[in-house]
Amino acid sequence: MTKLLQTIVDGLGVGSTYALLALGISLIFGVMHLVNFAHGELITVGAYTSYFFFLHGGSWWWMPFVIIASAMLASVATELVAFRWVRNSSPFTLLLTSFALERLSHALWQIFVSPKQRAFPKPSWVFNQFKIAGVSFEVMDVVTIAVTAATLVLTAVIFKRTLFGISVRGAAEDFDAARLMGVRANRVISGAFAFAGFLAGVAACLILMRSPAAEPSMGSDWLLKAVIAAVIGGLGSFTGAVVGGLVLGLLETLTRAYLPDLADGWDKFSTAVVFVLIALFFVVRPDGIFKVSHAERV
Repeated sequence: MTKLLQTIVDGLGVGSTYALLALGISLIFGVMHLVNFAHGELITVGAYTSYFFFLHGGSWWWMPFVIIASAMLASVATELVAFRWVRNSSPFTLLLTSFALERLSHALWQIFVSPKQRAFPKPSWVFNQFKIAGVSFEVMDVVTIAVTAATLVLTAVIFKRTLFGISVRGAAEDFDAARLMGVRANRVISGAFAFAGFLAGVAACLILMRSPAAEPSMGSDWLLKAVIAAVIGGLGSFTGAVVGGLVLGLLETLTRAYLPDLADGWDKFSTAVVFVLIALFFVVRPDGIFKVSHAERV
């Protein structure tokens, strides 16, 4: 029972990060019907921003604000520089643009910084542990869950109680109808990208506190897991993105905890089992846990 509780807490910690990233992906998909494969690069931007600031006396007391701000700026910049010009193009063109941005990001970091990993200090308390009823908990897991919960509450308030949130939800349901009701397309889409950048920035803070290092392709692995989480929950569903992230995190930690130890191949084997389970899930429910309906142009 002790092992199970510890594994569940670990899974919720990992799944919370997936949930934040998946929520950003679902947000952009809802507004533009785009699966943004450049979304993971916001983590890379936050990592290199941290690296540069730590070279000049940075501190974790204020670094999270810098990481979040850099991710938001980068997200808005990608919309202005790249996606705005192809907004009315085919879904394939949008998808190809996101792939191009991801590849370009990798190349620019390799050329202008370094293809090698660049490490920087981590907070001293990250791997500290405490016990409750004989069960050991890692401080970072609890912090991750708490920060994610607070972020999700903030997100719910913004999208249910503010004019911006209502506009985004209306655009996600039927963009043409929302524009006829006075919603400004540029403002809504830029705001959606900014908020997706905020969510990615929070996720980047949690990731970098555990693994304080920057490398050109670090966002790709997290992006893959986030896309899978969004699809599990139902692409375009905000609630589904959160549920999908938590489900994926729990699946990963439970399989790693209870599958046989295969030495060097253990991690790959457990990952393969997770993907097989997900594939079986999509056979039963291809639309994800929460089915989302969108108006289509005719």
